[in-house]
Amino acid sequence: MIELRSLADDEPALACSPLLRGFQKTFAYTTENDYDAALGMIGVWDARKGYRRIGEFSSGGVGPHDILRLPSSDTLVVANGGIETHPDSGRAKLNVPTMRPNLSYVGHDGALIGQFALDEAFHLNSIRHLDVSTAGLVAFATQWQGDPSDAPALLGLHQLGHAATWVLADPAQHVALEGYAGSVSFSGDQTCVGITSPRGGLIQVFSVADGTSNWTSTSPDASGLSRHAASGFCFTNGTGAFGHVDAEGVLAGVQIHDRAFDNHLVRIDVPG
Repeated sequence: MIELRSLADDEPALACSPLLRGFQKTFAYTTENDYDAALGMIGVWDARKGYRRIGEFSSGGVGPHDILRLPSSDTLVVANGGIETHPDSGRAKLNVPTMRPNLSYVGHDGALIGQFALDEAFHLNSIRHLDVSTAGLVAFATQWQGDPSDAPALLGLHQLGHAATWVLADPAQHVALEGYAGSVSFSGDQTCVGITSPRGGLIQVFSVADGTSNWTSTSPDASGLSRHAASGFCFTNGTGAFGHVDAEGVLAGVQIHDRAFDNHLVRIDVPG
């Protein structure tokens, strides 16, 4: 078990991004980087004390990018992208030849429960974004750091304790993603899983049951994707569009905003 390390009041927080609230809704978790040690970390914040930082533990890899909680549990799943960066080097990727992406499943106290590491053939496939179904199936979207012509699968499905499954469309539609999956989400009814590709301007959706390709829709700079309350998905793109795409891939209710949306679209359920 990995113990939390208490921090002094004046100790600076590490660089962090996505935030997850979990463990009886009393703690929040952020993905972070210990740049000097080239290690991924998870920051822990106490919601009962104004989200005061109380500690940190290992993410189980390098370059954590996303974190979610498995349903009806206090197990966290972390997308360790495998890419080492450092503020002194700008946006340079420092370890691409040796990067090792993984999904790490950790307890709220940092204990490593399980891990799925990409094999050698896929080690350049940086795991970036996650979604989790109500049954605990983890969907992960990746971004290929190798030769784009290699065109590896960019969407994977994994359940703790089981082997992973890679999902991809027919060759022509898959190559059009240009090696880059932006966002990933299960549909509102949980029967489908989809990814976006800003580079390809596409939304691709697959059957959860057998991984077959259901449909592909076009949306310029397709970015965020999240489940719709009933079925299908909500989506955003880099040109300011926000809308609904139904179970047949038809875009509806599209609104255009004076914004450039990125790959992060989070569904918030409001009580009442």
